[in-house]
Amino acid sequence: MTSVVDHPAARPGTALVADHAAPSRIRMGGVPVDLLDHAGALSTIRARSVATEGRPLGVVSVNLDHLHWFGRGAPLNGNFGIREGAGAPVSWLHLIDGAPVAEQARRATGRPWPRLAGSDLAGPILAAAEADGVSVGFLGGSPETHEKLRTALATLYPGLAIAGMWAPPRTVLLDTESADTLAAEIAAADVGILVVCLGKPRQELWIDHYGAASGARVLLAFGAVVDFLAGRVTRCPEWVAHHGLEWAWRLALEPKRLARRYLVDGPPAYRALRHGEDA
Repeated sequence: MTSVVDHPAARPGTALVADHAAPSRIRMGGVPVDLLDHAGALSTIRARSVATEGRPLGVVSVNLDHLHWFGRGAPLNGNFGIREGAGAPVSWLHLIDGAPVAEQARRATGRPWPRLAGSDLAGPILAAAEADGVSVGFLGGSPETHEKLRTALATLYPGLAIAGMWAPPRTVLLDTESADTLAAEIAAADVGILVVCLGKPRQELWIDHYGAASGARVLLAFGAVVDFLAGRVTRCPEWVAHHGLEWAWRLALEPKRLARRYLVDGPPAYRALRHGEDA
């Protein structure tokens, strides 16, 4: 029987379903893409968060920025970036994020697939963790953001167990010994789900190298989600996201930080997505 958990934070159509089928996987722009709807993605993540054995699950958002860093011809393509296969320390779920990737998936398969942005999935994932008694930790962001995040989470998910929040400077992330110590601290905190908000490509590389050592069962490479949850950055209106213009909304809010991503790196990644041959 299928069980469903509804929560106010979940948008319509994103109820959490316990049973799920294994996703189909295709390649676009040189990277894997797992074809799932909202319910399938959420149930897959939820099942792994309560699993007692097996490799940790890393969840990555596939958008144009991801293709820029990890796509065909990029320096981090293949085993230089995210290691795949039975011998890899982390198993990966590659979710569609971004209108161009969703549209290309539709062209490739002949049916529509939804965008599965981390900012939309975070709410129902946290709701399920609260219901299941799974502890959650956050890696990335600033101490000031973490203060706001704790307040917001206490209101939205009063029963959620927060295992810890870490805001390491870049020097810690770049130093092998310090990074090993950080992973050990997270493991000692017994984190079930670790939300990794270090920005691409650092968050994916950190999960690839330290995900297993962190002891977390699920690691979410969800970029700016910590800022959205803390209320530091405002999400775009629903109609803006529906028309594939969330990138323009974010660019208007943070032009200095995001101009290169969207205006310089984005167009070549889009061309590679549309015109490259996929395996």
